[in-house]
Amino acid sequence: MASEPPVRRLPFSGLLRASRRRALAFEDRILLLALATGLPGTALALLFVWLDPHSLRLRWTVTLFALSLWGWLAVQLRDRVVRPLQTLANLLSALREGDFSLRARQPQEADALGQVVHEVNAIGEVLREQRLGAVEAAALLHRVVDEVDVAVFAFDHHGQLRLVNRAGERLLALPGERLLGKPAEDLGLTGLLDGEVSRIVPLTFPGGPGRWEIRRSTFRELGLPHRLLVISDLSQTLREEERQAWKRLIRVLGHELNNSLAPIHSMTSTLVSLLTREPRPDDWQEDMQHGLEVIGNRSGALIRFMAAYARLARLPSPRRAPFELASLIRRTAALETRLPIYVEKGPEVTIEADADQIEQLLINLIRNAVDAALLTGGGVGVGWRVDGANVEVRVEDEGPGLSNTENLFVPFYTTKPGGTGIGLALSRQIAEAHGGTLTLENRTPEPGCEALLRLPV
Repeated sequence: MASEPPVRRLPFSGLLRASRRRALAFEDRILLLALATGLPGTALALLFVWLDPHSLRLRWTVTLFALSLWGWLAVQLRDRVVRPLQTLANLLSALREGDFSLRARQPQEADALGQVVHEVNAIGEVLREQRLGAVEAAALLHRVVDEVDVAVFAFDHHGQLRLVNRAGERLLALPGERLLGKPAEDLGLTGLLDGEVSRIVPLTFPGGPGRWEIRRSTFRELGLPHRLLVISDLSQTLREEERQAWKRLIRVLGHELNNSLAPIHSMTSTLVSLLTREPRPDDWQEDMQHGLEVIGNRSGALIRFMAAYARLARLPSPRRAPFELASLIRRTAALETRLPIYVEKGPEVTIEADADQIEQLLINLIRNAVDAALLTGGGVGVGWRVDGANVEVRVEDEGPGLSNTENLFVPFYTTKPGGTGIGLALSRQIAEAHGGTLTLENRTPEPGCEALLRLPV
């Protein structure tokens, strides 16, 4: 007995395609629906014509006329439904391809079809305005990027260059046409796309050597990650800053050295003339002793000045560790014995910082506040509070206030007899090393001064 042939089964996708081939088009379904709508009336009319005793010629004439009218009305109904949809499809296809200039003719009737055409035309107008705005914004952005004096490079997810401005072309000494599409390895920029996000390094590019600030970030375009590389030439700026720093240093050192060396030189000349005088005066030994004391005092002041400057220049990096700020403030306030320090009650907060450096900073602020308060017989208060991601420490005094706020943080500037002029400069350096700030300003309307220290929690 012969075996039956195996049944061939189509895969699921093949069944879908077969069903789609068997399915009627939308236009055909509309035509069939229109024919079905007119079928009962046409069939009934023809039935009456053929059942009544009419001539054969009349019967065929009426039959052909009825069938023709039936078919023509069905075709017209199909066209009335299909053609507006085809027009809308063409409009939507143009919008999809970026052609926003096409518009559909607005029907005279305010019916549902008119509303659809109106909305499609409105969408096209909105998209046209948005595209025009995007093109203008992109043109402005490209113009700005080209005009900035920093090199800008944009790499796609494959590491190929997609955007470069004129500064980048000058940096690599090649036109943009020869740079676009090349990988970062061929451009010598691979090492700059890794490592720290922002850093300053000395490098030599085809456009020349220098000290450069390297900054990089990421962005997404069409859902794909891209990398942005910005290279700024800091050579001229850093050289100018170095020159200004050297000028300030020489001015400060020259002033202090002259203040100490001038009396030393004058007193040395006086002592030499005293020793060479014949006969020597009776009190020459007292004059000699006084002169040597002056030389010793001025030499000691010069040594203390150089030690203070070395201390300011050699501030170590903070060694961060968590500690309770409230207990540190209370302990530091208790170190001052000349005047009772009022410590407000504040929140218990833990910060991560160098406790020794923060303590030294607070000692300087409290000492300055006490020095000012003793001049007027006022008091000193310390308080703190948490403000978002920062903690604020206030040191307030009831002294005479600040007379010159411009030179507060200038190293070695002081209005105190015997002061070194590095306390506030060192305090601000400590605050900035911790990512914080230190400001001093007069209190209003109360007398005195307020020192405000902000540190990140």
